[in-house]
Amino acid sequence: MAQAPTGPGIVIRQAHFPGRAPIDAYGNGGFRFADMSHRGSILCLPSGIYGWEPKDPAAIDIDDLARVFAESDDIEILLVGMGRDLRPIPKPVREALRAAGISSDPMSTGAALRTFNVLLADGRAVAAALIAVE
Repeated sequence: MAQAPTGPGIVIRQAHFPGRAPIDAYGNGGFRFADMSHRGSILCLPSGIYGWEPKDPAAIDIDDLARVFAESDDIEILLVGMGRDLRPIPKPVREALRAAGISSDPMSTGAALRTFNVLLADGRAVAAALIAVE
């Protein structure tokens, strides 16, 4: 008689790439970077690239950017890719970022990732919060 497995079975881990990398492509609900692909939105931070699902992409809040605030000492500018359409960053979030010493710039996701790639190549202290687009 076969015994049941004693290990944890399938372990689902939070999506995380432990390094900085340019974003190679986007669309179809995800991104390609570092010879990998990720379905869904992402945060590109000094500590790596993380899967990110803001509660409401149309109204990003401070909690959605908790990892950004945790790494604020290493970030000068946060590029926020708001999807296909440009939306303002809510005032409380802008003020909290400014208080943490981070300049924020909302734009479409495509513009944000292109700007991120240029600033990353220049060695700037840049981060990006990128909402996936179809």
